[in-house]
Amino acid sequence: MKLDSKLYLTSLLCTSVAIGCSPAASSDKQDSLISDKDSVQILTNKQVAEAERLPDFSYAGYNHGIGPIPSGTGEIIDVTQFGVIADDDIDDSHALLAALEAAHETTGSVVVKLPKGRIIISEILKITRGDITLRGEGSGTEGTNLHFPRPLQMIDKTDSLNEIREYLLKYDKRQKEKDRNIDELFSEYSWSGGFIWIQKEGTRAAAYLESKDPKITVLAQAIAGQAGTRKLDVSDTSRLKVGDVVELQWLNREGENGPLLREVYGDTELKIGSHHWTFPDRPLIRQKTKILDIDGATVEISDPLLHQISQDIPAQFAEWDHLKNVGIEKLQISFPQSPYFGHHLERGYNGIYFTSVFDGWVNDVTFLNADTGILSYNSANVTFSDITTNGDREAHYSVHAGNVHNVLIENLTVNNAPVHSLSLNTQSTKCVFKNAIVNNGAVLDQHAGANHQNLFDNITLNVDAQRDESGAFYPVWDGSGAGYWQPGHGRFNTTWNLKVNVRSGADADEAVTLRGLAEGPNARIVGISGNRDFNIDYRPVPYSERINVSMEDVPSLYDYQLRQRSTP
Repeated sequence: MKLDSKLYLTSLLCTSVAIGCSPAASSDKQDSLISDKDSVQILTNKQVAEAERLPDFSYAGYNHGIGPIPSGTGEIIDVTQFGVIADDDIDDSHALLAALEAAHETTGSVVVKLPKGRIIISEILKITRGDITLRGEGSGTEGTNLHFPRPLQMIDKTDSLNEIREYLLKYDKRQKEKDRNIDELFSEYSWSGGFIWIQKEGTRAAAYLESKDPKITVLAQAIAGQAGTRKLDVSDTSRLKVGDVVELQWLNREGENGPLLREVYGDTELKIGSHHWTFPDRPLIRQKTKILDIDGATVEISDPLLHQISQDIPAQFAEWDHLKNVGIEKLQISFPQSPYFGHHLERGYNGIYFTSVFDGWVNDVTFLNADTGILSYNSANVTFSDITTNGDREAHYSVHAGNVHNVLIENLTVNNAPVHSLSLNTQSTKCVFKNAIVNNGAVLDQHAGANHQNLFDNITLNVDAQRDESGAFYPVWDGSGAGYWQPGHGRFNTTWNLKVNVRSGADADEAVTLRGLAEGPNARIVGISGNRDFNIDYRPVPYSERINVSMEDVPSLYDYQLRQRSTP
């Protein structure tokens, strides 16, 4: 069923901070809304669905989730023809760079083919064109292993991250831990850069210094549109073409009480950080989308509008420079078992830096001893699937989604110990973590910065409970981010079918409280189950149902919505 996108009511069906019951057991008002107490009310009960908006998350992923990830095709560039020899313990950087250069000079689609075995590389592998696939022979022990023995801090000689370096120095961004005698400037590689580095030349992964902000090329002013629909009216369509991929931008020029902030956060009493209004000429929300049709002054786009467009909340179409059809697949990326110096002090053992791509993928890739497996920025319609992060050392992220739209991360297994295992970061929208299993450092990280309308879907967390004077607990939703970007998230972030396996720290018959003490408004939590009874302490109070009830009928919201959208 399709929900009425005009309804933005935010009445809550559970009103206590600690929620340990499904809606069927909470209030007389709730009972009057429920026609079938065994069904998922936010999907099947008209009154609940109208009162509690649930975005359509099914547009996330390559080609808006329609069809499988492509198997990249085109002219084959076999790196062994350029001198790459696996398993010889000789650094093959120059040979592999020569093969990549040939691929960039080839017209049309191209596949850079890697042999099985261990290939030692001590250079950054940059991809700056579209229609290119980097393909190995598999992510297992008999597949392709790209081994990077030295960190980015040692080998990155480019100026690509100079803006971040200037920003860190200008604002004296430091990691301070008095009890560990740490007071050091952040590393630029904590959240940037990678050994496989995808970026369109001249683009910017994220905004840091205002002095570096490029001039926005506005194509049309958007004047009217309903959130959740795919049509909007514009002032002038002369610079728009069917098939164009553009960026729809909302800017907050009305200050700290502007209507756009109410659109993102609702009527919250939470303090909204200053970065939401101190950059009036910088888009606060960016929706990268394709133009499907132009009929007079009405434009149809390829995915639903994130927000209302009106006289009070205007928007604009702008040019967006990007790559298309970039894929990384079937390989292992490994790093040495080196010391970990601390959070924000990473030396740069980052696997893939995936930026400025519309319709791309990373598929069947395993990471060993990475600071971060995948960092994604400034991209949309991307699928990261069948990803595993391994290693005994600590890490920053497993897979990171920041400044991106419609990114789908599915079938992720986290075996190492990242600080932020599943991270929805600054200005991420309509992103989905689906079918993830987190065996170490389990955290659903909503990292502030106007991230909103994102989904944790069918996630399994294996955790060791902690204990304080209130009893056994675990900080499941443990968002962070700077105060100037708080709250932890905007409206409609959703956790669906979360399964928690408590391995230790609580008695077998003891209820465990799952905490999220500094999150954001109008969250949805539907389906919590596991090997204990759970209470939910999520602040502000979310809409919730199916607590301590299995979700076998609708295990994945993404899959459910995709079926609804695909059914005539």
